[in-house]
Amino acid sequence: MLKTLLAAGAALLLAGAPALAQDRITVYTAGPANLIERLAEGFTAQTGIAVDVFQATTGQVMARIEAEAANPVVDVVISASWETAEDFESRGWTVAYTSPNAETVPDFLKTEHAVAQGVSALALVWNSRSGTPRPADWSDLADEAFRDLVTMPDPAQSGSAFELVAALAAAQGGMDLFERLAENGLEVPGANAQALNPVLQGAKAAVFGAVDYIAMGRAAAGETVEVIFPASGTVIAPRPMMITSWARNRAGAEAFVDYVLSDEGQAMVADVFMIPARSDIAADRPLMADLALVELDTQAAYAAREEILRDFRAALGQ
Repeated sequence: MLKTLLAAGAALLLAGAPALAQDRITVYTAGPANLIERLAEGFTAQTGIAVDVFQATTGQVMARIEAEAANPVVDVVISASWETAEDFESRGWTVAYTSPNAETVPDFLKTEHAVAQGVSALALVWNSRSGTPRPADWSDLADEAFRDLVTMPDPAQSGSAFELVAALAAAQGGMDLFERLAENGLEVPGANAQALNPVLQGAKAAVFGAVDYIAMGRAAAGETVEVIFPASGTVIAPRPMMITSWARNRAGAEAFVDYVLSDEGQAMVADVFMIPARSDIAADRPLMADLALVELDTQAAYAAREEILRDFRAALGQ
């Protein structure tokens, strides 16, 4: 009798396993917590599929995926760097999927294996109460008025900061600008938040290469900071979404990508001051067409990453 009950119970568990796999997905994201929470809530309300979320930096997301290599669980990965999408595809970690909602996503923001959730850009962030003149371009922060008052995210810790360094060094023929910034007392305290916080607190006057949407959100909340896009150009940081090749709920993962690219999902992206991936979605901020961009060969830059970082550290006298 006991054996019969155990066999029946096992049969029920096995029968229920596919259903359980289909009623939830797991998403790892390097995006802002307030965005993924809203996206997950809206997606579940629309589809009935629950979303398990791990939100952290791109480095922490990568470390978790590597640690789970023997038993991977994540269905959708959202990174803060397009280089992650290229890396994952080269490893065979992603599958091809083209969302029907991606029609108005520009071609450079989508491939067969990835599509942007949204886009951020790097900018100057200036505290208008700092007593310094309003900067208009990157080089202004090397002026005497900004001595010992400028921070910058560490390009060794921030992919977007690395791409800015690589792009400006290529466009200007070297690290001269960063040498002048270093001579003027530039501080590189850590990743993006560590560079922005002293400016928000008034201890510093400006950030060189801040992620725009974060500062825009703080300005909207009443902080005395202004986001300034240099006329000489900046770089953008598309945030790729990828479906993993080991996804346990492939259909649910595809539905999630569709939802993020829907009118409702893209409006949520715009609400956190990111540039929506879709070109037909409005946002209360400058869009890509409004920005001057510095050309960057990302594959060449990442192939030379260690050399670029070494030259950057040398420019800072490290």
